[in-house]
Amino acid sequence: MIILFGLAGSGKGTQGKALSEIFGWRTLSVGQVIRETGEYDDIVNRGELIPDEDVIKLMNKQIEKAEKEGFDVILDGYPRDKSQAEYISEHMADKIDGAIILEVPKEELYERLRLRSEFEGREDDKEKESIDRRFAIFDENIGSILPILEAKNIPVRRVDGVGTVEEVTARLVAVVKEINPSATEQAQDVNGEEIEKSYGE
Repeated sequence: MIILFGLAGSGKGTQGKALSEIFGWRTLSVGQVIRETGEYDDIVNRGELIPDEDVIKLMNKQIEKAEKEGFDVILDGYPRDKSQAEYISEHMADKIDGAIILEVPKEELYERLRLRSEFEGREDDKEKESIDRRFAIFDENIGSILPILEAKNIPVRRVDGVGTVEEVTARLVAVVKEINPSATEQAQDVNGEEIEKSYGE
């Protein structure tokens, strides 16, 4: 199991999809899981987070489903805070190969989110105030999450998220193979044009 972290717009969703295709794994995006319920739209559009117990319950259900179907998992944006990190460190630490942080300058992220808002109609990407709130929450939480993971000897790696989709994917593949030597590529080609259209989380 790999945990993929990054600010909104860093490319987590795009790169999670690419890694899933390459390694034959399943990406579980906490944002997508939440949006698909349709129960938390108002909270998400304000740039706020839903209760931890709800997130844990939703993600546990999806992780268990993936495992039963024989898939290794890429966690996109989960855990999001200290409480969620404490939960997975207690219940899943032995399953986690490592965590990867996609790093992109915030000025570039603002532009990516502006474009995503125009093309995908994401309400939570329209207002800079909402975006800044999400950035602040991430910055605060990641500082408490990483020590919890590292205390369980879960390796944490930082990857430059600037460049073409293919360039960033190549960097991630190299890191995945480093922290999970048993990972084998099952798909040699990733459709970069199709993936780039969805460049977002």
